[in-house]
Amino acid sequence: MIWRMIVMLAVLGALLGGYFGFQQFKGKMIHQFLSTMANPPQTISTVTAATQTWQPEVQAVGSLRAVNGAALSLEVGGVVDQIGFQSGDDVQAGQVLLRLRGDDDTAKLAGLEATASLAQVNYDRDVRQFHAQAVSQSVVDTDNFNLKNARAQAEWQKAELAKKTLLAPFAGHLGIRAVDLGQYLNPGTAVVTLEALDTLFVDFSVPQQALNRVAVGQAVTAKVDTFPEQNFQGKIIAVSPSVDTDSRNVQMRASLPNPGHRLLPGMFATINIAAGATEQRVTLPQTAITYNPYGSTVYLVEHADETAQNAGGLVQNGGAAAQNAGGASQNGGGGAAQPKLVVRQVFVTTGATRGDQVAVLSGVKAGDVVVSAGQIKLHNGSTVLVNNSVQASDNPAPKPVDQ
Repeated sequence: MIWRMIVMLAVLGALLGGYFGFQQFKGKMIHQFLSTMANPPQTISTVTAATQTWQPEVQAVGSLRAVNGAALSLEVGGVVDQIGFQSGDDVQAGQVLLRLRGDDDTAKLAGLEATASLAQVNYDRDVRQFHAQAVSQSVVDTDNFNLKNARAQAEWQKAELAKKTLLAPFAGHLGIRAVDLGQYLNPGTAVVTLEALDTLFVDFSVPQQALNRVAVGQAVTAKVDTFPEQNFQGKIIAVSPSVDTDSRNVQMRASLPNPGHRLLPGMFATINIAAGATEQRVTLPQTAITYNPYGSTVYLVEHADETAQNAGGLVQNGGAAAQNAGGASQNGGGGAAQPKLVVRQVFVTTGATRGDQVAVLSGVKAGDVVVSAGQIKLHNGSTVLVNNSVQASDNPAPKPVDQ
């Protein structure tokens, strides 16, 4: 019985030892297998950071308005008797545009002028009688009062008759006629709009932080979406003396010459104001920047071996190799194997933008190779393959292209 027990325990120990040994061996093999596995290289596009001349600008959005513009109307009512213009005419200051029927007013004026003439005759006669001591001074004073009153009545009627004629208050371009011949007009009814288009104003606002960079007389460039390829040059002519307490913006006005009357009041325009001397800035395409609540970042492309030796230092001369590697397939095509490239994420401070470009104030220097597309699948230390067959747009003044 004792030997049986010993043999049974020995067999049981051997089975248990084999089982646990197999489990350890399996775990070791799984660990070795997983350790040999690595994330496959991610295909990206790159761009080399470059220094470019940068003109600091203040940008704003404004509205165009005419130097002189009004909806013309008459102070008095009446029936339209004459129309002296057509829609869209160019007119001169003082040109007759419209007359109301005024026969009764003309007749009343003639009667008042006759009364004034009679008062003049009575006054002259009584003055002669006064010098001959035939009438008293009070008679002459009464005649003088009657004469002035008659003349005033005639002038008042003449002014009322003039109100029935609509004159162009300034030279400009007429809009669409809103009345017809024979129509009765109430006082204040709009007849037509008149706009002076040779020069336009553009009103816009800038943040108070930009006040030290703009001033009266400074040149501005205006662009409208109607003519996307044309810049309209002007200058600032007025700056509001106060800051809006709600928006903390300051209203400004610029004057824009308008040859050919291509611009119209009411258009909205994008305003660029050159502010200060040109600077040298490191620029990148905006697609290279990843914006996050905790800061903006980019991925720098480095050689894996040099990264290990330099503890994260950048490859100074790797830009050209990374840029030209896109034409080759991933270790294919019969060419030599490309050096192993990895990426490192760094924080950057960005400045102003222009078109597709953004100025980088810190974090990247000229010559650094930066990932411009494919960042979403990267993390620190990711192995990458560069394919620059398609490049991110880096145009400082992009224009829409019809497809």
